[in-house]
Amino acid sequence: MARPVKWRRIEHIPHMPFFIPSEKEAGEIPGNTLKLEELEAVRLKDLEGLEQSQCAEKMGVSRPTFQRILLSAREKIADSLVNGKMIRIEGGNFTLNICQAKCMNCGHEWKERYENTEAVLSDEYRCPVCGSGSISCIETDAGRFCKRHCRRQGRYGRGRGRHGQY
Repeated sequence: MARPVKWRRIEHIPHMPFFIPSEKEAGEIPGNTLKLEELEAVRLKDLEGLEQSQCAEKMGVSRPTFQRILLSAREKIADSLVNGKMIRIEGGNFTLNICQAKCMNCGHEWKERYENTEAVLSDEYRCPVCGSGSISCIETDAGRFCKRHCRRQGRYGRGRGRHGQY
C-alpha cells in the first residue's frame, strides 16, 4: 500500500504564475515548472531568512524533506536564470492549512486539507468511517482552531451550529 500524500503547508500563492525573460515570447522559449511548495521553501529560507528547521516546521515537513524541496527549487531557478528559460509556478502537493476534523456521529478524528472544506461547506463531504455528514472543526493541542485559513471559523464564515460544527 502506498504512503498517503503528505501535504506541504504554504502561506503565499503568487499573483504572477510565471516569469518570462524580456524580449522573448512565451511560446518561443523552454521553461521550468516551479511547484508552489518549492517557491514557498525559497521564500521562507532566502527571502525571510529563517533557519531550515523553522522553515520545515512552518511547512509541516521534516528537515531533510525541506532540504530536498529547496535544492530542487534552487536548481530550477538557476537553470532558468543562466539559460534564459521561463519559470512557470504551478502544482505540487500543497495546502494552505491542515484542519483537525471530527465526526460528531462516530467520534472519528482525522486531519483534513483546507481545500477540502469547500466540499464540507456544501454538505458533499462525509466521515471516512461512518459516512455521516455531521463533521466538526476541533481544537488542536495548542487550544486553537484551524488557524487563519479555516473557513469554518471567524472571518471566512460561520459554521452551522456550535463550535464550528457543520
